[in-house]
Amino acid sequence: MRAPLSWLRDYAPLDADPAELAAALSDLGLVVEGVERVGAGPEDVVVAKVLDIRPHPNADRVRLVDVDAGNGSPLQIVCGAWNFAVGDLVPLAPVGAVLPNGDKISRRKMRGELSNGMLCSPSELELPQAGASDGLMILPAHLAPPGTPLVEALDLHPDVVFDLDISANRPDALSMAGVARDLAARLGEPWSMPTTPGAPPVDDSLGTAPINVESGDLCPRFTGTIIDGAPQGPSPAWIARRLTLAGMRPINAVVDVSNYVMLDFGQPNHAYDLHRLGGGGILVRRGRPGEVLETLDGVERKLQEDDCVICDAEGAPVGVGGIMGGANAEIAEGTRRVLLEAAWFSPMAIARTGKRLGLHSEARVRFERGVDPEIASHAVERFAGLLSSVSGIDEVRRGPTVDVVDRQHLPARRTVPVRTDRVNEILGTELTALDVAGLIEPIGFEALVPEKDQVDRADTPSVLDVVVPSWRLDTEREIDVIEEVARMWGYSRIRRTVPAGTSGRAGGLTTHQKECRRIRDILAGAGYDEAWTTTFLAPGDLERAGLDPAAVEVENPLDQSESILRTSLLPGMLKAVKFNRDRQAGDVCLFEIGNVFAIPPKGTVTPTETEMLGVIMAPVPATGRRQTAGSPDSDDDSRPAFSAARTWRLVSEALRLEGQQVQGDSVAGLHPARAARIVGSNGVAFGALGELDAEVAARYGLAGRLGYLELSLDALARERRTPFESRPVSRFPAGDIDLAFVLREDVPAGEVRSTIATAGGDLLEACWLFDIYRSEQLGLGNKSLAFRLRFRADDRTLDDADLAGLRQAAIDAVTSRHDAQLRG
Repeated sequence: MRAPLSWLRDYAPLDADPAELAAALSDLGLVVEGVERVGAGPEDVVVAKVLDIRPHPNADRVRLVDVDAGNGSPLQIVCGAWNFAVGDLVPLAPVGAVLPNGDKISRRKMRGELSNGMLCSPSELELPQAGASDGLMILPAHLAPPGTPLVEALDLHPDVVFDLDISANRPDALSMAGVARDLAARLGEPWSMPTTPGAPPVDDSLGTAPINVESGDLCPRFTGTIIDGAPQGPSPAWIARRLTLAGMRPINAVVDVSNYVMLDFGQPNHAYDLHRLGGGGILVRRGRPGEVLETLDGVERKLQEDDCVICDAEGAPVGVGGIMGGANAEIAEGTRRVLLEAAWFSPMAIARTGKRLGLHSEARVRFERGVDPEIASHAVERFAGLLSSVSGIDEVRRGPTVDVVDRQHLPARRTVPVRTDRVNEILGTELTALDVAGLIEPIGFEALVPEKDQVDRADTPSVLDVVVPSWRLDTEREIDVIEEVARMWGYSRIRRTVPAGTSGRAGGLTTHQKECRRIRDILAGAGYDEAWTTTFLAPGDLERAGLDPAAVEVENPLDQSESILRTSLLPGMLKAVKFNRDRQAGDVCLFEIGNVFAIPPKGTVTPTETEMLGVIMAPVPATGRRQTAGSPDSDDDSRPAFSAARTWRLVSEALRLEGQQVQGDSVAGLHPARAARIVGSNGVAFGALGELDAEVAARYGLAGRLGYLELSLDALARERRTPFESRPVSRFPAGDIDLAFVLREDVPAGEVRSTIATAGGDLLEACWLFDIYRSEQLGLGNKSLAFRLRFRADDRTLDDADLAGLRQAAIDAVTSRHDAQLRG
């Protein structure tokens, strides 16, 4: 927001140097992003009155004009403009004057007639004024006597403009009144409403326009006032200049006054041409499906049921409430009677409609942040007074104001209890209750002492009941009031301190964070590279990966081609593998820790978010080599699944997980016969591993066979862990036993391993599967699983008898429980 200093001084003296004011504004949280110094107007130009206009005897495109430049004697000027008449006040650059562009005015003859100066247009004076770029600047009647310097008549003195960054929680600071209020409070200067031109008295003979508000939840307050005698043409130069300095383009007198009031008070308003309103009134309702309105920017907008629509009394849309008016009722040349709207709209409704329509306006910015719900009547008075000053008090008439209010949906003023002890605890200050009250009362807050506090501690109350002003809708809680205390006390005065805490604990990692780092270290040490893939997917990515396509769709994605929130890490990792393969990378082994998003449960709106670990193994396609069966580099059928299982074992051992099982099952996106789920100690699956389905790999343009592992880290954090134990290292040798069992194809290897672990007892140090074999000799539907068992004692070397007994116990347990046969 751009705030001219001259405008701010309408409310307070603000005598400090502009640099000091800029520093104070930034310390108040109204950050100054730039300071622009604006020069004065053309110093040599004076006000002149047109006395006579007559034809040039030797030219058709110019005329001879006699003007009074202040000395009472007619001064002849040759002029090519045609937009003025006898009696008008115009700017005159006399002989010797220098214009802003550097041109010096001299006496000269034009077609035989002497010209003693130049009558000026706004562009020649580098001054803003709408609708007058092709002719002279016509000054308001009775502005100043002839001969008065123009800079004095229009108050065109040097100015300073502050470019402010106003945060979303400070809608009150989107006005000159709000900025000046904060600044005056900081500097200890008085703040008061400016002296405004007197508004014409209410003329009951004008009557009132019918106002009907059907949607009070969208528009809890709507005021309508008929104003007759609206001035034609441009607004006064001082209004146009202020609007220009504030960053707005002057248009015409009525629209400029409307914008001026919005920037001045912070109350957006809108003037409708009353004669173009069907039924001569206003209806406020919800939009209807298929309804279309052409807004002032010339674009047709499709309305919906959640939109607040301003209609004429016959129901025809004439504006999008709180955002922009319609082209069918805009102020035009010849408009003399207007209906002035000053309303309060629901911030959420404005934000929703504005975002959907992609429609931006100064009104929308203010309404969606929260306008003062009690200021509408003041805005009407200010509008009527300024409009009267443009064309004369006797020409403008206003009728009674109709004020339709739905108190149920209009924000009420809040009272917030504030503890002085809490203020000092948060800010590190030593303020008393009187100090707190003295800081916030100049910006409109009212600090009251509760009755019980007056009785108990009348001298030094510990709690204040703070009444929040109507223009501070952002202030709801005690901490909000404390923020206001901090602003007025001065952020720069608050000492920097280190938060109190237990020594050695500040900044420490949580257990979950430590485990994530441990996982990263383990996988990086195993040869995997960490990847980062985007959270967003293209609509078809989930189906290509063999997953359920149901997902949360983002309404306003950064990239329209990626509008789906991922439900799995798999699609992104497949894209990452493809990207690396296309650039001649060798074996691609990646892992990623990231969040996935499930469709929110019924009755909620927030997607269910889960932190996952994804690991993908994409070795170079096989070249015909033969490796040891069952090794991670083997080319047999178990290679990708084996790699995924081995990676799971690395993670589980690093985190000391206990009681988890790998159970064969079908998993979306993985090979139907080479996949398994990882089941937790509570019997609930929290991960999956196996070989990627060949069709999925082909859809992503990947050759060869890939392994994949995915774990829910949120669920993994709740899994049971083996305790840390200090165990002596046995100095005695171990004894290894290899056992191969023939059993049904549907018996999981993990269950057999668990059976062996139980039977092996305390002497079993390790047990792992090293071979899977299938053949016709084993029988249809059977397989052979070969395990290596390693036994070791802490106090002796195990002899043959010990190992024989342990071997037999393992055989008996497996054959009896799984209906297996020992393979010779």
